[in-house]
Amino acid sequence: MKVDGGEVWADDSGGEGLPLVLLHPGIADARVWDPVLPALTARHRVIRYEARGFGRSPAPTVPYTQTADLGRVLDHFGLDRAVLVGSSLGGKTAIGFALSEPERVAALGLLVPGVTGYPDLEDPELTAEIGRLAQAGDMDGLLALSLRTFAAAGSPPDTRAAELIRDSFPGWFATYGYDRPEPPAFDRLTELDLPTALLLGERDTPRVVACNEAMAARIPGCRLVRVAECDHLPTLRVPETVVRLVTELCDRAG
Repeated sequence: MKVDGGEVWADDSGGEGLPLVLLHPGIADARVWDPVLPALTARHRVIRYEARGFGRSPAPTVPYTQTADLGRVLDHFGLDRAVLVGSSLGGKTAIGFALSEPERVAALGLLVPGVTGYPDLEDPELTAEIGRLAQAGDMDGLLALSLRTFAAAGSPPDTRAAELIRDSFPGWFATYGYDRPEPPAFDRLTELDLPTALLLGERDTPRVVACNEAMAARIPGCRLVRVAECDHLPTLRVPETVVRLVTELCDRAG
């Protein structure tokens, strides 16, 4: 489907009732939802799409924002209002959209989410090491680092996580310089007036855990779900918990 100056891949399961839109993390594409998709589509109309440069979506060639692309997806499918469920990068996008267009968001499901404006989310040493490996063209080293960092709850060879993470690398590099920063959202989380649930993985990085705790404390009425054996890929690690969280959230949204 068309977005401003580009295209994204999107899929609509069809169905009736309040639609559910799934936004993938920056370390995977829309296939990350495969473990939970059958249970969700059995009860809901589910729309998935892949951000520019990830999976089946072409790399960007013009500047864009993730929230604007989300708006275009909703417009394309004729959705005036939807439940948004975003993982990591997808969570950050969902929050930004909910703050800018609150009337279009019925509820927020946040899985190990990021957020703009939180001061200590980025790890400078990790960022530097990722940059070093990328410049050296060491994709095996980059994958090993990513598995240790973002997929700590898995057991080697952790084939599915490794496949998704490796396949996300082109998106990391193709979007550089095109994906424009969004306005700070952390200090505005108190403005969110809608059913919200946040899943926190105890095996995620300490910075993400601390950020998610602070986010849940700031969002009014947020339901915080802490999962001991979960890292940055909750749909792979605890799919039943994710389905339960999303189902309960949709029920709250009516």
